Order: sequence, then C-alpha cells, then structure tokens
Amino acid sequence: MTTKLVLAAAAAALSLSACTSMADGGSTAQGASRAAADMTPEAALPYVAMAGASDLYEIQSSQLHHQRGENPQLHAFAQMMIDHHTQTTAATMAAARTAGLTPPPPALMPMQREMIARLQALQGAAFDREYASQQLTAHQMALELHQNYARSGDTPSLKGSAATAVPIVQQHLTQLRGIQL
Repeated sequence: MTTKLVLAAAAAALSLSACTSMADGGSTAQGASRAAADMTPEAALPYVAMAGASDLYEIQSSQLHHQRGENPQLHAFAQMMIDHHTQTTAATMAAARTAGLTPPPPALMPMQREMIARLQALQGAAFDREYASQQLTAHQMALELHQNYARSGDTPSLKGSAATAVPIVQQHLTQLRGIQL
C-alpha cells in the first residue's frame, strides 16, 4: 500500500509540475526539465512507473505520427522512438525483475494523456510542430529522470538500466534538434 501511495504522489507531482510550467506560457522544455529534476524518484517502483510511462508516451505519440504527420524526417524519428523506447521498456522491466520486483505494466500519466489528446486533434504540418515540441519536452524530462536515478537510485540493476538509457535519450534530443520543420 505504501509503495502505491508513493508512486501515485510522484506521478501526480510530476504531472502537476509539468502542466503548470506549460500553462504559464514560458518555455515548456525548460519548465518541464526543472520540474522533472525536482520530481524524479530515487525509489525503484516509482522510477519504473515513470520510466514506463515515458516510454509508453514516446511509443504512442510516435505511432500517431505515422497516421497524422507529414514530415519525412519526423517520420523516421518516430520509427526510431517506437523501436528504441520498446527496447528501453524491456530493459527497465528486466532490471526490475532482476531486483526481485514485479513492476506493473506501463501506463500513461495524466499529463501524457493530455499531450496525446492534443496530438489527436491535429493533422499534417500542425501535427508535426506539436509532435516535435512535445518530443523535446518529453525527452528532457526523461533525461532528468534517468540521470537522477542513475546517480541516486536505490536499486543497482535499475541504476545500470537508467545509466544505459541516458545516452539513448541524449541521442534522441540531438537528433530532434537537427530536424527542420
């Protein structure tokens, strides 16, 4: 019961902080990055839940790009997101099981459900712009999540998995920043 409460509190705090930073009209990427740095868990189950939610968002939003986007560079990026984030989810779940945990299947957080809903309302170039913006925000948050857990997490196998995810997420950010819209 305590683990569920910690998990729910961490998810709610991250969602609220990130949504607040988007609502103030400032830089969503900077606000989300600060929120993520302040809200990333150091306990195994909340980390696994947040990492799973992050990957699931990347996969689902990228599947939407295949249906609604038109930029060929983003199309290739979206396929890479599906492939890489499927792999990072599997690695995180395997590391959790190695640690003797039984992680729940990934589920989107409220903020991520709202982001998907915004994407579902768009098509073409407008979709591409929103998708790219959301990807930047989501990857900056994921980078903070994995960096913090790799540095301060409580479970060695998951710390290793988080450390492995860091350069993957950094590569995604670099590639995303190079895409012309």
